[in-house]
Parts: sequence; C-alpha cells; structure tokens
Amino acid sequence: MILEKMIALVTGGSRGIGRAICLKLAAMGATVGINYVANPAAAEETLRQVEAVGGKGFTVRFDVADAQAVQEQIKEIIATHGQIDILVNNAGITRDGLMARMKEDDWDSVLDTNLKGAFLCSKAVMRAMMKKRWGRIINVSSVVGFVGNSGQVNYGAAKAGLAGLTKSMARELAGRNITVNCVAPGYIVTDMTDGLTEDVQEALKAQIPMGTLGTPEDVAASVGFLASPDSNYITGQTLHVNGGMYMGH
Repeated sequence: MILEKMIALVTGGSRGIGRAICLKLAAMGATVGINYVANPAAAEETLRQVEAVGGKGFTVRFDVADAQAVQEQIKEIIATHGQIDILVNNAGITRDGLMARMKEDDWDSVLDTNLKGAFLCSKAVMRAMMKKRWGRIINVSSVVGFVGNSGQVNYGAAKAGLAGLTKSMARELAGRNITVNCVAPGYIVTDMTDGLTEDVQEALKAQIPMGTLGTPEDVAASVGFLASPDSNYITGQTLHVNGGMYMGH
C-alpha cells in the first residue's frame, strides 16, 4: 500500500471524476477526505464504495469558494488526522453560454469555484505540508483550458488559469519537497456526457484520435501516479489525459 498512513483530500469528490480519484487513492492505502457541497447522498455513496474496496475515508462539507469555510474545515481535518499529505483540487462547475450573453455572475461563480477554490484550498494545506517537508498538490484542469470551447469562456479561462497556478506554486514549494502538478482530462464519460445525444457524442469522438471518450478511472490513474512516490522528481507539469485530442508541448 504505497500511500499507507497518508491523508488525502479530494474536493468535489462525491461523483464522476472526483469519486474515481477517491477510490483510486483509497485503493493505494490513503485515508480519503471526500469533499462535497450540495449532495450528501452522493458523498456517502462514494464513502460506501471506498469502504467496499477496503479503504478508509470520511466526508467533509464545504464550498471551496468560501475562504472562511475552507480554512475552518481544513484546520479541523489536520487537527483530527494530524496532517493532509495529498490535496486534489477537483471541484468544478460550469455555467455555459456565449460570451456576448454571459452574465457577470456566471463568470464570477465559475472562476471562484474552479480557480480561486484551488488557490484557497492549496493555501490552507500548505503550512502543514511545509512543516512535514512532503506534499502532493494535484490540480484537475481540462482540455478546454488548452484548446478553448465555444460557450465556455469562463470555464476555459479558469481551467487555463489552473495550469499557470500549478507552475508558480511548484516553483514556490519545490524547496520543501512538495510537488504541484496538473491533470487535464479530455472528454470523459460522466453524468454530463450521458446527457448528450448520440450525434453529439459521435461528433466528440471524431475529434479524438483514439476514437473513444475516456473514463473517470483513466483520469484517476494519472492522479494516483502523481500522488505516489513514483513521481518524486516531477513538478510543475500538466499531464494530458485526452486520447490524443490535444498534444501539448
């Protein structure tokens, strides 16, 4: 169990990619904090699945965009469990619409959750990691942050911002043996894609050299690698998990 005795916190861990990440880290031996904001039943189901694979975990409710709640809850986790070794900034929302008609609120809410949330959570765990001189911070971006997408200027800006945040944080924390990396999923099979018509799904697949949508487990495997000691000498990087849809430098 490569992550035994480690405490991981996964924001937006109650479903989809977040749930798969929780299950992966738990299977690797970590005790996993499953963060959620609006759906306690989904978070409890993730915890049930974590325990079903022999893992350990707990649920924790807070909005990553609420600075006070983030500080209070992360402080409490550290007080209870002694540390947070691994932080996965996965929480994200969409408020899609063409820019010409996009309300300022739709811009602010997406930037607050998807980008500022990662800043707030990272800042809250940083001191404990620095003290221990070991840590892993993994930000979940998106292919949209690198290629853009009509109707998603807010989401694209936030997800591109995570890549810049990753590089700057990596430089600041490298001397304390804390790595900061980014995973950028392409089109992944989730509740959101399930709602798309077959025609739309086929059009998406046509943009992907591998010809299929990815799975949450594909993303979780990359997060597991970046959380593990196997990635000791990797920091400031973005790992693209997208079937070849975008091939970064």
